[in-house]
Amino acid sequence: MTTGTSTGEGPIRVLVVEDDPVAADAHALYVGRVSGFQVAGVAHSRSAAVRVLERTPVDLLLLDLFLPDGHGLQLVRSLRAAGHLADVIAVTSARDLAMVREGVSLGVVQYVLKPFTFATLRDRLARYAEFHSAAGEASGQDEVDRALAVLRTPQGGALPKGLSGPTLESVTRKLRESAGGLTAAEAGTAVGISRITARRYLEHLVTEGRAARSPQYGQIGRPELQYRWIPAIR
Repeated sequence: MTTGTSTGEGPIRVLVVEDDPVAADAHALYVGRVSGFQVAGVAHSRSAAVRVLERTPVDLLLLDLFLPDGHGLQLVRSLRAAGHLADVIAVTSARDLAMVREGVSLGVVQYVLKPFTFATLRDRLARYAEFHSAAGEASGQDEVDRALAVLRTPQGGALPKGLSGPTLESVTRKLRESAGGLTAAEAGTAVGISRITARRYLEHLVTEGRAARSPQYGQIGRPELQYRWIPAIR
């Protein structure tokens, strides 16, 4: 069986494992639309997934947990026993927390609940890409915590009153895409919300440890705060 994961600059290779052909095609289409990812194959059963893994290098499984020939976590358990190091994002309608705990123990790095939108999966994949590319030695506990925090979604817990998940995703995406950072006014214009509203979302990202702020000088009047995305350890 092909083992290991890519460590170079190439795309992250994803195997989509989903028994519903329509859903499988949709998930593969979603993956293909995210920069830095490549669909390595599509499998509709546990046995088909094993056959793909035997001949194709794979970095990440987008794995449905309910397969016609066995539970998805059984597949993960057999892969680990065989020494396969591919990470797993579980895609499921199940909300059984005992199953979630078992998945975590087997190396499932993310759970995505069905049904989900492209924006939701794009966010999970972007965060996984940061986690996957982290390298080097951390200087301390803060950097270790930050690397692990990458896998948490901004809406992982209850959002503060008045904030919405879709808008937070939009603000997060714009901030990530801006190499020099954004002011609240710039973020608001980019997303289509007011400066005050944008600042609430940006401050939430600061609180979550995913953004930093600093005063921007050189303008007449009070300095404006500049927000920038905090990347993972490189």
